[in-house]
Amino acid sequence: MNRVPFLQIARSAALPAVAILIIGYFASAALVGPNGLFALGGYRSQLQFKAEELRRVEAVRDRLRHHAKLLDPAKVDPDFGEELVRRSTGQVRPDEIIIPRN
Repeated sequence: MNRVPFLQIARSAALPAVAILIIGYFASAALVGPNGLFALGGYRSQLQFKAEELRRVEAVRDRLRHHAKLLDPAKVDPDFGEELVRRSTGQVRPDEIIIPRN
């Protein structure tokens, strides 16, 4: 009976086993890893959140741009200038009703 020694069988199976382990590692990383397919849903929800945040920041930027135009040194809007001064110094008469502009 010709018996193949255990060590020889182990050596011949080692390379395919290592290859399968490496392929399994990369396949699991492609599915479950931080950039894997299962993380795609999280990225989509982050994208929606960031898009909404961008819209809010752009609205604030547009409002500030409008206020900057109203405060142009060549032609300051008197109502807006007075509103800013009164708001910052707290000079409001008791009989006044202030309606803030946004």
